[in-house]
Amino acid sequence: MPDETAPERVTFDSLHSPDPLKIPALYSRPKAPSGAAVVIVHGSSGPDSRGPALAAALLGAGMATLEIDMWAPRGLKGGLDRPKSLTDTLPDVFGAFAYLAGRDDVDAERIGIAGFSWGGVMSMLTATRPHAERWLPGGERFAAHAPFYPVAWAYDRVPGLEFREFTGAPILLQCGALDSYDPPGAPERLRDETERLAPGLLRLIVHEGATHAFDRTEPDMMIRDPFAHGGQGGEVLFAANGEAAAAARAAAAKFFSDNLNT
Repeated sequence: MPDETAPERVTFDSLHSPDPLKIPALYSRPKAPSGAAVVIVHGSSGPDSRGPALAAALLGAGMATLEIDMWAPRGLKGGLDRPKSLTDTLPDVFGAFAYLAGRDDVDAERIGIAGFSWGGVMSMLTATRPHAERWLPGGERFAAHAPFYPVAWAYDRVPGLEFREFTGAPILLQCGALDSYDPPGAPERLRDETERLAPGLLRLIVHEGATHAFDRTEPDMMIRDPFAHGGQGGEVLFAANGEAAAAARAAAAKFFSDNLNT
């Protein structure tokens, strides 16, 4: 028999109308499938080391994974060559939900979503009722959300990034204390505001000594982004931090295991 954990290349339709995109993805399942599954959404740089590393942690905890590639069908290179609107890729991730929900080996009520940076924003916005109701009008919902460093300062400050009216699914937000996208205290302020609106919904973990994209294994790099430094723009360091990365993946795996009942 083939190795059950070897990724299977699949394609699914985004929910763009009337012209859906064909989204390529890697589907993996554990040797003893539990019915739970997690969509993994890449950052602005495109698919990289973060997706497979998180997938391995989730597979080890008994969950299937779907690593999607939003840039390939758009012909984008990544980095600043990305969609102009963050919400343009919501039909991709809700299409990923629909694909998983249609599989015989996945329980539609036990699908989670995790993402890095841009993908972290997708993991945040899918937790809001207006977006969920628009793209999944039948009432289906992601059951748990685990955003990694999703630019915490921007919510309710940038049009399209309204973060209120929640679906009620739990959220685990993980950031690096040295993330240059966010002014000091931004993740904590986001947590506190969410707690005011929906007590107990969002849990925050801030990894000390960690930058943005601390869980990459590619060489360290400096990028420039207009969203950096609270929207003032500027340089952002991506520096690998193996200790923080391992802790973040373990926390995400436990979060999904607890909330998807694996």
